[in-house]
Parts: sequence; C-alpha cells; structure tokens
Amino acid sequence: MDFRVSEDQTELAAGIRAMLSGRLPLEHVRLREGAEAAIDDADWLALGETGVFALTLPEPDGVGLGLADAVVVFEELGRALIPGPLVGTFLAASRGLTGGAAEGRVQVGVQTSSDAPHLIEHLGALDALLILADNHEGPTAQLLSPAPAPATATRMTEPLDPLTPLWLLDAIPAGEALSEIGFGLWRDGSLLTAALQLGHAAATLDLAVAYAKERHQFGKPIGSFQAIKHICADMLVRGEVARNAVQAAACLVDDEEVTNAEAAASGMTPEHLVRRAVMGAKLLADEAAIANARAAIQVHGGMGFTWEVPLHLHLKRSRVLATTFGTPGQLSAALAALT
Repeated sequence: MDFRVSEDQTELAAGIRAMLSGRLPLEHVRLREGAEAAIDDADWLALGETGVFALTLPEPDGVGLGLADAVVVFEELGRALIPGPLVGTFLAASRGLTGGAAEGRVQVGVQTSSDAPHLIEHLGALDALLILADNHEGPTAQLLSPAPAPATATRMTEPLDPLTPLWLLDAIPAGEALSEIGFGLWRDGSLLTAALQLGHAAATLDLAVAYAKERHQFGKPIGSFQAIKHICADMLVRGEVARNAVQAAACLVDDEEVTNAEAAASGMTPEHLVRRAVMGAKLLADEAAIANARAAIQVHGGMGFTWEVPLHLHLKRSRVLATTFGTPGQLSAALAALT
C-alpha cells in the first residue's frame, strides 16, 4: 500500500482550494461572524454542487472516491476556515441517512459528547442531528430528524469561535438507533475532523512564514533569525507528522485487505487496529493545529493578538474541533488502554 498523497489527490486539493478562494474567500466567510447561521444556504449549496459531501458515494450519485481522498478535501476546508456542520453532513450523505445532504440542500450536525447540558453547534441551521458516542461497548449512533428546535435551547451569546454558533440544550431526545454503522460513523467523523485540523495547522504555518519574510527588524526579515526559523521548522514537522498519520489511517479504512493483514500480524482485531490508527491520527492533528496556531501568533508578535489577523480564528476553531470525537486527554487515555 502506498500511503503517500498521489498526484490525483494533489490536483483534487488544488481544485478545491481554487473553488474556495473564488467562492468563499476569507473576507466573505468573516462577514457572518457572530451570526446565527455561520454560512448561508447558497454557499452551502455551492459546496454540495462541488461534490464535497458526496465524495465517497459511488457514481452516478457521488464522486466515487475513497476516504483518503476525502481527508485531502477536508484539509482544504479547514485551511480556508469554512464554517458549518461539514463533518455531520458528509457522514449523513455517505450513508444516505438524510435526503438532500449530498447535494448541500440540508445541514446535519454531529454531537459526540454525552455530558449534559449539551452544547450543540450550528443548531439554528440544522435539519438533522447525528449523536455519536464512544463507550466501553464501542461507538453507537442515533439520528434525530428533524433536529431539536432552537427555541428549546439557549443560544450562547459569546461562543469561543465566532464562526461556530452554539446552543445550550438541557437534554437531547432519543433518536433513531443506527447501531450497525456506529463504528463507521465514528471512524470517518474522527478522520474528517482530524483533516480539518491539518488544514488549520497548514494555514497557520503559511501565515507565519509569510509574515516572517515581510516583517523586518534591525534591517533584516525576522525569518532570517534562528529563533524564528526553529519555530517555523517545528510547525512544519508537527503538521507533516500529523498528515502522515491521518493519511495512513484513511488508507487503512479504504483497503480492508491490508487492514486484515496488519491486524493478523499484530495480533489485534481489524476494528482495534483501525481504532488505534484513527485515535492516534486525531490526537496528532489536534496537537498540531493548536500548537501551530499558538506558534504563529508568537511569530507575529503583537500583530498576532489583533482581531484583523485570522490567526485567532484558526486557534479558536482548532480548540473547538479538539473537543469533538475525543479530547486530547481522552484519546491519550484510550490509546494507552489499547496498547
């Protein structure tokens, strides 16, 4: 198995990046900071028409690609700070759970914390809600369609990420059980969330390097100073290590034959092997996104703390994503238990 990003995947990433920069540039995305809906229906439909939510559906309904291709696309979505329930809508579309999800006509959220009261992202725009839980018996899933009404919840006036509106809900009603596909939904959702984190890690590295080239001190660009070089080099290494882990885990998911062979060689069940790979990838991606955002703010100096510089948006979104599909602490403990 070749775990490297292929030429086709590189072209796929370039195409998605070009589409996002043309249709959803950062200045357009930031117009909805603090709004009840972080992305309007027309922009969401544009993502659907591009095939973002139908990547792994077989043709002619979808694009017919694998999860390794989907993580490449989701990295670009993270890099561009695209808001909205991207992961939940993709999961619903990939399993045919909600009509219109693949086309971008509906938005489906995902909730992975079982602790009450519940913080629900993007509730004001949701048509359905996936509830995923990973416990000692394995991942379970439920589908609430329609999603709980925003009127039954309390909207948080100052969410951490201004492009991730939050509602506080005391209790979530029971939904349709999806027990047979619970593990697959948890697995794919974890990897797609990790891919978004890769995008944040890459974007903050790009911003740090660009600023280090243009900012001068003592008559020289600050990027020529050894301390800044070391910071940027560490950012690059963190991102590449995480990207390799995410891509390798996605390749395992796509190739069942390789997964079975690896599991037999290691004395593990295929599910445990994939769980270990997925959790490790998510943990590394969370750490890379948050650490890179903090390092980029340091490189920017005082400018890094201003609202105009988008670094704070990457840091805040990374922290939000690090609370879904397992926090770093939970993932570390789970990996230790598996080992």
